[in-house]
Amino acid sequence: MNAEQTRLEETRTQKKAWKMWGPYLSERQWGTVREDYSDNGDAWNYFPHDHARSRAYHWGEDGLAGISDEKQRLCFALALWNEKDPIIKERLFGLTNSEGNHGEDAKEYYFYLDSTPTHSYMKYLYKYPQAAYPYDDLVRTNRQRSKLEAEYELLDTGVFNEDKYWDVFVEYAKEGPDNILVKITVHNRGSQEASLHVIPHLWFRNTWSWDKGAAKPNMKMAASPKGTSLIAAKQNDIGDYFFYCEGEVPLLFTENETNVNRLYGQANQSPYVKDSINNYFIKGDKSAVNPARTGSKAAADYLVKVKARSSKTIRLRLSKEPQTSPFGPAFEKSFEARQAEAEEFYNNIIPKGLSADQKMVYRQALAGMLWSKQYFYYDVKKWLKEHGDDPFKASNRAARNRAWYHMVNDDVISMPDKWEYPWYAAWDLAFHTQVLALVDIDFAKQQLDLMLGEVYLHPNGQIPAYEWNFGDVNPPVHAVSTLTIYRLEKERTGKGDLAFLKDSFNKLLMNFTWWVNRKDRNGKNAFEGGFLGMDNIGVFDRSSPLPTGGHLEQADGTAWMALFSQNMLEIASELALHDPTYESMVLKFAEHFLSISAAMDQPGDQNDKMWDDKDGFFYDVLCLPSGQNHRLKIRSMVGFLPLCAASLIEPELRNKFPRVLERIQRYFERHPEVKANNAALGVKGVQDRRILTIVDEKKLRKLLAYLLDENEFLSPYGIRALSKIHEKKPYVFYVGGQEYRVDYVPGDSNTGMFGGNSNWRGPIWMPVNQLILRALRQNYLFYGDSFKVECPTGSGKLMTLYEVSEEISRRLANIFLRDKNGRRPVHGQYEKFQSDPHWKDLILYYEYFHGDTGAGIGASHQTGWTGLVAQFLHVFGAVSQKEFLKEGAGAVLRSVR
Repeated sequence: MNAEQTRLEETRTQKKAWKMWGPYLSERQWGTVREDYSDNGDAWNYFPHDHARSRAYHWGEDGLAGISDEKQRLCFALALWNEKDPIIKERLFGLTNSEGNHGEDAKEYYFYLDSTPTHSYMKYLYKYPQAAYPYDDLVRTNRQRSKLEAEYELLDTGVFNEDKYWDVFVEYAKEGPDNILVKITVHNRGSQEASLHVIPHLWFRNTWSWDKGAAKPNMKMAASPKGTSLIAAKQNDIGDYFFYCEGEVPLLFTENETNVNRLYGQANQSPYVKDSINNYFIKGDKSAVNPARTGSKAAADYLVKVKARSSKTIRLRLSKEPQTSPFGPAFEKSFEARQAEAEEFYNNIIPKGLSADQKMVYRQALAGMLWSKQYFYYDVKKWLKEHGDDPFKASNRAARNRAWYHMVNDDVISMPDKWEYPWYAAWDLAFHTQVLALVDIDFAKQQLDLMLGEVYLHPNGQIPAYEWNFGDVNPPVHAVSTLTIYRLEKERTGKGDLAFLKDSFNKLLMNFTWWVNRKDRNGKNAFEGGFLGMDNIGVFDRSSPLPTGGHLEQADGTAWMALFSQNMLEIASELALHDPTYESMVLKFAEHFLSISAAMDQPGDQNDKMWDDKDGFFYDVLCLPSGQNHRLKIRSMVGFLPLCAASLIEPELRNKFPRVLERIQRYFERHPEVKANNAALGVKGVQDRRILTIVDEKKLRKLLAYLLDENEFLSPYGIRALSKIHEKKPYVFYVGGQEYRVDYVPGDSNTGMFGGNSNWRGPIWMPVNQLILRALRQNYLFYGDSFKVECPTGSGKLMTLYEVSEEISRRLANIFLRDKNGRRPVHGQYEKFQSDPHWKDLILYYEYFHGDTGAGIGASHQTGWTGLVAQFLHVFGAVSQKEFLKEGAGAVLRSVR
């Protein structure tokens, strides 16, 4: 094992706590549900950015390029001041939902450049203007713009013109699990000398103000070796820490307490409050900080003058043990060692066949995912009590999430994005784990375990969705990630984690039962589910009562359950190899899948089924109170999700469970209508494989003709969420004198449905593309090289399904890679990103991408599921088509070392 793998093993066996410190600090705690104590649930306006510098948080902390311990008791982050801004730059700025013309949006440029899974080495870049940050301009101009106009971004303000800005690199290297070295390097990119205050902050999360009798921690200035300055910090749970600053620099102290005088006009109990350090700089108020040099929040003030196009470096150390020579030769040697070890670790992970540009995109994707870990604390019962709500009593003012009073979140969790989405989302997280498993399988498993733990999973079996509404419904993709990670570890080590698989299966069984009991309204195996994470993809808001009355039978909800059934069947099959009592579960989930498949396409042309044989597409079915049914003929990703429910049955499995196959055959004899749609189960594929699928060969060819049509779904940058035909032929539905319509909108949303800050009406989304790629590879392993389709449709160019998946994967990766003109589509028309040497190799992994141009849209750092691009690059960079056909997915899994 290399050095980083050794650290992972020491963490797994609990020999050393290498992960105790990491990038677990949020990038936005203001405007979150946890901090919302308003009467109307308006979290954004109850705790705005303007309050963040003055108001102590209850449930978490935020900062710039920050780290904390795993329970966020002690926090470190960067702050900056260019001597022009109206506030010091302690945290990232962005628009609230009501301020942005397309919803909330971070208005900063920051980049996660590197991280190992134990965070033994990390690198971050923040770009800070030398002119005053244009806070008011960003808010005012975006408010004035309509939904048909582009977002007004920080580059649009001109604040980076003439390169008058700072590149601030923050690097961390661990000399030990609790001995962390920090380097802050500031580059003056301008043509003139400039000054900058670099203000590294150390502080305790405020726990004492909320819990009566809780001990208050303390920091103080302490004696230190010559040429250094020292802050000594003490907290009961983690003990003593020593924060060394190179140079004899001013140390500023205050309390992490709310400035109630500024916010509410009341008297402060102490003159030293959360924004005192800000006021020390902005107001020049030297009395704002504690002259006794003690408190619960502290900072060092480095005033650096840097010549044009030059740089200066500041060195810091945070250590559990006192140091006699904190910045001696060992400091640089440790940094060099951790950097070299990071290189060695990734050289052993990233396929050798990738180009230098592909490797960079791969590595930055993993860096973003690892930096997006966050400590998330939310004790819902306690939060409800603070809102005056007792979930066991009737209430006229029912607080948010009151049905989830059992929940206590107190963990480091993989977040979609630590500014736009500083809270977990169930289906996002399931996709995260598949990528994180490339570098840290233990963390990936632990994340899946969290969502099924007794303080997360609802007693009724529902998996929590996200903090705005834990009771909303995300697609059930937990099982497919569980299976993927189990198989990856088994191929890598030769032994699967059966305890993990069995525990997951038993809890997923509860979730499956919840779906069957709650989302199959009439017991027809046709499922609902609501918005299912795809916000505005339908003509109606699928999380609200329909304007027609009645309900929707959803092609995507039903397909998700078909895939869930397949995954549970596969998990049960694996467990039955070791415990025959699981054999009955194999049959149970086989019958579930077969019944769901039949429900999607009953024999004959009937309006109550989802498959339209004439169109060759799956649609949602609107079930009206009158008993009439109506297909909503929108050609969208909803219609391709049945394709994604595809799983192989290898010959060895059939040989080991002949009784199951016999029982399935008897089931077919009793239910011939089910067999009609599952004839492929009896067909021999390549190497005697069988396939479980909703989509037989006839349906498959019809669906692929749409999928691979560049005038429909196939973009130069992947598969669109909505067909491009709806650009000229929008889908229109009239009810109650009102028009409801779906147009092809390849970029930002032009509707406020479901918040308005994301769009599924044309852009490219990575998670559903990943499921399509998986399905194509599964079908390829069944059909082999003899099954070919036109790709693109109408081109006359025939491809195998493996080649089709490779082509789609290539298009997806091309969003981030330089094209023949040296431009990266993800950066759109911003010339600074395309040609400037200090910008052009900085990759942003957006929430979704323009359906025609590939430009990034939405949350700019949603490396969570957009980090799937690393998986795409890995699959096709690691094995050949021939190897894949012969060995199946195992060939890819074994390539992950």
